[in-house]
Amino acid sequence: MKNLLLTALLGVLLLPATKAQSTTETPTDGFRIAGQIKGLKDTTCVLAHYFGSTQYIPKDTARVDGAGNLIFEGKKSLPQGLFLVVVPKKGYLQLLVTADQQFSFETDTTNMIKDMKVTGSKENELFYAYQQQLSKLSEEAQVLNMQKKIRTDAVSVTMLNKQMSDLQKQANDYRTQFLKENPSTFAAKLLKATAEPDVPPAPKASNGRPDSVWVFNYFKNHFWDDFDFSDERFVRTPFLQGKIERYIKELTVQVPDSLIKEADFLVNKAIAGKSSEVKYYTIYYITSQYEQPKVMGTDGLFVHMFEKYYATGIMTVSDSSTLKSIGERVATLKPNLVGKILVSPVISDTLRRPISFSALKSDYTVVFFYSPTCGHCRESAPKLKKFVDDYKGKGVEVVAIAIDQSPEEWKKFIKEFKLGNAINGYDFTYRTDYRHQYDVWTTPTVYMLDKNKKIIARKLPVEQIEDFMLFHKRQQAAQVSKKPAAVAPANAKASVKK
Repeated sequence: MKNLLLTALLGVLLLPATKAQSTTETPTDGFRIAGQIKGLKDTTCVLAHYFGSTQYIPKDTARVDGAGNLIFEGKKSLPQGLFLVVVPKKGYLQLLVTADQQFSFETDTTNMIKDMKVTGSKENELFYAYQQQLSKLSEEAQVLNMQKKIRTDAVSVTMLNKQMSDLQKQANDYRTQFLKENPSTFAAKLLKATAEPDVPPAPKASNGRPDSVWVFNYFKNHFWDDFDFSDERFVRTPFLQGKIERYIKELTVQVPDSLIKEADFLVNKAIAGKSSEVKYYTIYYITSQYEQPKVMGTDGLFVHMFEKYYATGIMTVSDSSTLKSIGERVATLKPNLVGKILVSPVISDTLRRPISFSALKSDYTVVFFYSPTCGHCRESAPKLKKFVDDYKGKGVEVVAIAIDQSPEEWKKFIKEFKLGNAINGYDFTYRTDYRHQYDVWTTPTVYMLDKNKKIIARKLPVEQIEDFMLFHKRQQAAQVSKKPAAVAPANAKASVKK
């Protein structure tokens, strides 16, 4: 499904390329980027732009001659953003592609950043001047760190710390001056977008220490201050994805309500920026991360993103079959999300007597969907048996449901793995579509329900069933202990135990 989302997004972003530069001035006479990389010869380099932080899209190739010369050239202008020149066996170098698409560069494989010289592109001249100055200061700092390991007397340590502090001040001053002198350049925008919020001194908490909650809230509230959502070039950098990833996954509590609130906040900022590319990428990336999330129970965000943005047309999908496929996935997920009451399966026991979920009066119910001939199911069966036997009669029921194979294969599985203490179910009517009704696309699939048959966990590995149940019990006990004690009426008499 993630590939379907990506294909859909690329269809939206790449097809209308002539309209994709509405917020930046774009040349109409193609591009020509000539380079010389000393130490490189008789090979091929690729020119590509970032698409998020983990993918790049090739736009041209160039043959390198015996002297390290190469030329990227085309009649159609390049989309603007941060590009890579992939250098075989040497890594890559980065170039800003903006309105100036006729320029040259030269460098050396020994140190491609330090030796870089650019002609004809003000953006790249600034881009590399900044990196070279910071690299110089970084080298000086490394020397000081080496000296600190050798010169450990108090006087030397004090002096070296002072020198290190001076270097940090030089770096900060250089950055401030760079931004002041080049405020409208893409190089400055990149620098500002990747910087951390500058948090002022925190007020004191009740314990007299700096208030860490205030610090976190300030950091989060100002995380997007210097990011320009109107600039579509950020889609072709690693920074939009990186910032969304950090904001959603690190600065937001991983529960559906919080995630939905922050996802809508980001999409609204993207919509307000009026860049269709930034909007589409923001919606796509958040959606793609929560169809099969790492944190259990957060796929509710995936359902929300589809219903609010895809199904309404806010997120355009060029391929109707892709939209249909995503919609079908959402229709399967929605009734089986954590927090929903599990729809009772229509099953019977080995004597063909109906099994009623509502009649199960247990604190926890584990539902184990499996196939009797599935290798993973057979590996999990002994672990399941141990759990069943350990908790039988202790407020826990395990319902093991065979989703396919014959009744004979099902009964053979029960007997082979000695699962008699479990409640074993089978649909003798063969009407249940377990894939679409219970999201069972792989076996085994495990759900855990509370006493009200509400889903509290799904897709649990069998070996984590007990750990999760005990964790949930501790959570429930902690919540009960936090509730305020009931206040007795004023006329109530005290009871004294003698």
